[in-house]
Amino acid sequence: MIYNNRPVPAIPSLTPTGEVQKRQNIQGTGNFQDILNEKLKGDIKISKHAQMRMQMRNVNLTETQREKLMKAVDKADAKGVKDTLIVMDRIAFVVNVKNRTVITALNSSEMKENVFTNIDGAVFTD
Repeated sequence: MIYNNRPVPAIPSLTPTGEVQKRQNIQGTGNFQDILNEKLKGDIKISKHAQMRMQMRNVNLTETQREKLMKAVDKADAKGVKDTLIVMDRIAFVVNVKNRTVITALNSSEMKENVFTNIDGAVFTD
């Protein structure tokens, strides 16, 4: 640009770059809950009630079983299930899919002749 027959140096762009831009992108693409859910996706929480039931029923999850449980929740989520029954390794879990939280757990002897209510899907894993 030229002013009074002299070149005027360009004014640096005021558009945000770097870290500031990243923060604005995060703020512009979704709310805090959406971002938190995306970060936590894959992780499974166990409610206090489920923890008590698991201790009572001598149900202990290995890392492999925890991974299977996460994959089963992902499958249920992909189908739009809200609350699911997941049966694996002779253990049953009732899981709230949206919150990725185990609500309760039963071992094989307690599954017999039991009725599961308030679920809208089931996943059986090997």
